Amino acid sequence: MLTKLSKHHVTSDTAFGISPEYFQYPEKILQFGTGVLLRGLVDYLVDKANKQGIFQGRIVVVKSTDGSTADFDSQDSLFTTHIKGKAKGELVNRQLVNASISRVLQSNADWGKVLTAIRQPQLDIIISNTTEVGIQYVEEKVDGVVPASYPGKLLSVLLERYRCFNGDAAKGFTIIPTELVVDNGRLLKEIVLKLAAHNELPADFINWINTANTFCSSLVDRIVPGKPKDLVAQNETAGYEDSLWIEAEPFLLWAIEGSEKVAGKLSFKQADERMLVAESITPYREQKLRILNGSHTAAVAVGYLSGLNTVYECMQNPVMKRFFETVVLEEILPTLKDLGPQTAVFAKDVLDRFANPFIEHKLLSITFQQSSKTNTRNVRTLLRYYEQKKMLPPMISIGLAASILFIKPVRQEGGKYQGQRGDVFYDINDDNAAIFAAHWNGIKINEKAAVSGLVHQILGDIRLWETDLNEVPGFSESITDHLYGMLQEGVNAYVSNFSKVH
Repeated sequence: MLTKLSKHHVTSDTAFGISPEYFQYPEKILQFGTGVLLRGLVDYLVDKANKQGIFQGRIVVVKSTDGSTADFDSQDSLFTTHIKGKAKGELVNRQLVNASISRVLQSNADWGKVLTAIRQPQLDIIISNTTEVGIQYVEEKVDGVVPASYPGKLLSVLLERYRCFNGDAAKGFTIIPTELVVDNGRLLKEIVLKLAAHNELPADFINWINTANTFCSSLVDRIVPGKPKDLVAQNETAGYEDSLWIEAEPFLLWAIEGSEKVAGKLSFKQADERMLVAESITPYREQKLRILNGSHTAAVAVGYLSGLNTVYECMQNPVMKRFFETVVLEEILPTLKDLGPQTAVFAKDVLDRFANPFIEHKLLSITFQQSSKTNTRNVRTLLRYYEQKKMLPPMISIGLAASILFIKPVRQEGGKYQGQRGDVFYDINDDNAAIFAAHWNGIKINEKAAVSGLVHQILGDIRLWETDLNEVPGFSESITDHLYGMLQEGVNAYVSNFSKVH
């Protein structure tokens, strides 16, 4: 029978790199959320710094959802992080035990303990990931109760801190939400202040929120799939039992918008240069949107309609691998020169991430809201490319043509439009599916003139795009050629033949 992962287990074996002193570090961070992203990124960075003797602080975690904390309690809040994937072209496969979490409290049952934890002077950082819906305004009371929303809980915590230290300006928090919302720090602060006003809290307290606390917007980027498919086998290989085991890719980025003072407070960033504090994180958000998300959107319909099912399969297919490389390095990257030299490094990292054999990223899941993603991620890239080169980006253009074909409904089932790949029907999860259905209705796909008319209608539909794409010289003709070719030859054959001569 395997030994349960525990404090005694890791301190009695020097291979874990965790000394007994580690467990004496004070609680410096309050974390809302026990999810795998926080554990695989934020908690990973804190643990890495602690093992280097840099931060010397631990995390008290608030489990925001209902349910037991027994998994954490039974193994002293320790868990294994298994880093698997590709970095700089090389396979990475290593494990470490993370000891950054001191304890986990249930937000409803243990709310009194949460407020008690707030009274520790050295606890001065708050981090959250409560999903995108977590940062929403809920009109509720916060004093003397357990608030339902995360902003309500945060306001209650701030009120307790204010009262405990009599409004001491030096006892405010650095507050960093990691929810995937643009300007998440600014939005969270606005909601907290609105909720404070609703609760008619004292003006001095509201002033303390504004002057003694720093709300920082942040951007997180790391794929953390969670538990391995066969946890039992993984435990057998490791030689101990761990029910909290998580897997993560090698790549990570945590960009935080803040001053030098904020950077000083977050001393654990010294352990990893991929955690950074900058005056603006817009360049990092832009590079992720254009390169990572944009290349996904450009390639997904091409890959899926060619008979492939995952991003990794695409990177093992010579034609699709070249497609991704061309889109990322030759079509998107040149349009982002003003973002700085780190963008070229990020672009190469993205291609490594796509080639990670340990992550099954299904193409169909990426096609969710394909048309609106094309608009927000790739239309601006296309326009910038044309402005610079006075020509159209070939692969992004093929990607748009394939997207039009992917959103070609052939039937409705269960209230959803469905497309068809060979003998397989797939759901078109796109709010604009009805618009595309109307455009496709009655089109004779064997007549190029009919396909040309279809393309002209779709590119000019201002409900879909931020501009009339027919105004881009030659674009309608290019998309028509690609779409007609795919309809006649099939996507796989057309793209393969096109790639041979371009």
